[in-house]
Amino acid sequence: MSSFLMILLDTHVLVWLDQGSELLGKRARRMIEQSHQQEEVAIASVSFWEIGMLIEKGRLAFEGSLTEWRVSLLNGGFVELPADGKVALAAASLKGFSGDPVDRLILATALNQEAKLVTADDRLLGHRGLKTINGLI
Repeated sequence: MSSFLMILLDTHVLVWLDQGSELLGKRARRMIEQSHQQEEVAIASVSFWEIGMLIEKGRLAFEGSLTEWRVSLLNGGFVELPADGKVALAAASLKGFSGDPVDRLILATALNQEAKLVTADDRLLGHRGLKTINGLI
């Protein structure tokens, strides 16, 4: 294994990266690109569900097939991390973290994999014990 630590992209960071959004900070983008060269950039499986729900609710515009996009990302070197029973139990046991259940699952996935989470969500950036990269810088 390389010296890079696995990076997990929060859902909004995945969308920003895919759309080439200026919201994704230059430093964060550079770290993602470096880790991607090592095939150590991960996506939580629940992020695909969350993106599908955002599209369905009209909160995210998306052209094409989500299934084909997912396959393209995985064929392009991204790693998918499932929310298995261990992750689900870790998410359920998080103390002092209220809010979106998807955020809980992404947080638990990052903790379970000892991955750095790239996010711009202040609640996740401030979570004790979680290694993070601020997606805005």
